[in-house]
Amino acid sequence: MIYGKMWCVVKPSVGIPIFLSAVAIGSFCVHLAITTNTTWVKDFLNGKAKPAATAPAKS
Repeated sequence: MIYGKMWCVVKPSVGIPIFLSAVAIGSFCVHLAITTNTTWVKDFLNGKAKPAATAPAKS
Protein backbone atom coordinates (compact mmCIF):
# COMPACT_ATOMS: atom_id res chain seq x y z
CA MET A 1 0.00 0.00 0.00
CA ILE A 2 1.40 3.39 -0.96
CA TYR A 3 0.08 5.35 2.02
CA GLY A 4 0.45 2.63 4.64
CA LYS A 5 2.27 4.91 7.09
CA MET A 6 -0.71 7.28 7.14
CA TRP A 7 -2.56 4.81 9.38
CA CYS A 8 0.17 5.26 12.00
CA VAL A 9 -1.08 8.85 12.38
CA VAL A 10 -4.81 8.46 11.69
CA LYS A 11 -6.81 5.49 12.97
CA PRO A 12 -8.66 3.62 10.21
CA SER A 13 -11.83 3.80 12.31
CA VAL A 14 -11.65 7.60 12.00
CA GLY A 15 -9.98 8.08 8.62
CA ILE A 16 -12.16 5.79 6.51
CA PRO A 17 -15.51 7.35 7.53
CA ILE A 18 -14.08 10.84 7.00
CA PHE A 19 -12.82 9.85 3.55
CA LEU A 20 -16.15 8.28 2.56
CA SER A 21 -18.04 11.30 3.89
CA ALA A 22 -15.84 13.64 1.86
CA VAL A 23 -16.52 11.61 -1.29
CA ALA A 24 -20.28 11.64 -0.64
CA ILE A 25 -20.36 15.39 0.08
CA GLY A 26 -18.27 16.13 -3.00
CA SER A 27 -20.54 14.03 -5.20
CA PHE A 28 -23.63 15.73 -3.79
CA CYS A 29 -22.14 19.17 -4.45
CA VAL A 30 -21.30 18.30 -8.06
CA HIS A 31 -24.78 16.96 -8.71
CA LEU A 32 -26.40 19.96 -7.05
CA ALA A 33 -24.31 22.34 -9.16
CA ILE A 34 -25.28 20.52 -12.35
CA THR A 35 -28.99 20.57 -11.58
CA THR A 36 -29.07 24.21 -10.49
CA ASN A 37 -26.84 25.67 -13.22
CA THR A 38 -28.26 23.95 -16.29
CA THR A 39 -31.69 24.16 -17.88
CA TRP A 40 -31.78 20.85 -19.73
CA VAL A 41 -31.40 18.60 -16.67
CA LYS A 42 -34.75 19.66 -15.17
CA ASP A 43 -36.47 19.11 -18.51
CA PHE A 44 -34.78 15.73 -18.91
CA LEU A 45 -35.80 14.59 -15.42
CA ASN A 46 -39.39 15.68 -16.10
CA GLY A 47 -39.51 13.60 -19.28
CA LYS A 48 -39.43 16.40 -21.83
CA ALA A 49 -37.39 15.37 -24.82
CA LYS A 50 -35.29 17.96 -26.58
CA PRO A 51 -36.42 18.32 -30.20
CA ALA A 52 -34.09 16.53 -32.58
CA ALA A 53 -31.91 18.80 -34.66
CA THR A 54 -32.56 18.46 -38.36
CA ALA A 55 -30.02 18.98 -41.07
CA PRO A 56 -30.79 21.76 -43.56
CA ALA A 57 -32.10 20.58 -46.88
CA LYS A 58 -29.48 20.43 -49.63
CA SER A 59 -30.44 22.15 -52.83
